[in-house]
Amino acid sequence: MATRTRRPERRQEPLSRERIVAAAVDLLDSVGESGLTFRTLAERLATGPGAIYWHVTGKSELLAAATDAVIGGALAADDPGATPRDAVRALALGVFDALDVHPWVGAHLVSTASHSPTLPLFERIGRQVRALGVPESAQFTAASTLMNYILGVAGQNAANTRRVEPGTDRAAHLDRVAGTWAELDPEEYAFTRSVTEQLRGHDDRAEFAAGIDLILTGIAGRP
Repeated sequence: MATRTRRPERRQEPLSRERIVAAAVDLLDSVGESGLTFRTLAERLATGPGAIYWHVTGKSELLAAATDAVIGGALAADDPGATPRDAVRALALGVFDALDVHPWVGAHLVSTASHSPTLPLFERIGRQVRALGVPESAQFTAASTLMNYILGVAGQNAANTRRVEPGTDRAAHLDRVAGTWAELDPEEYAFTRSVTEQLRGHDDRAEFAAGIDLILTGIAGRP
């Protein structure tokens, strides 16, 4: 007697753009951009690719929406009672942590004519710069400097994470790099050799936060 092939279990919740984007973020985290296809996404959501296309026109739009979701989540926490300096620091660390967890985001933060995933971040930073009392003529420069540092350093940290083999022991990795630095030419690399031990024991997140503090101190002490 022939047996019927069991059909895959259908989704229980209505399909929405939000569910599609959330599933895409999960796939990007687990298999990377190359593994994000509409077929794989459809299997994850127990639906057909055609149903996904109803909400998202293509992979480019999906990647943009996934990037927006991650950055939006990083900006969601907001303490109305925080000082401008503390608010900027919290924003910066939120973005750093988001890119650390979702390292693929860094490659999709470049603004286009029609879409700028970093614009909400720039707005939030700019408001705090204004609250710090920065003169109007210097506000663009101050906000741009902060945002470029945040995205540059957080993005580089994420890129470094992607380059390192999974399961790599961080302490051992830093020890190897520090050993290489210690063997550099003492005249050509006098400074680099002098901070070898600081490299060996440094914490990326703490160094990032210290850089934000340096910039904010410079803004506060402007002439």
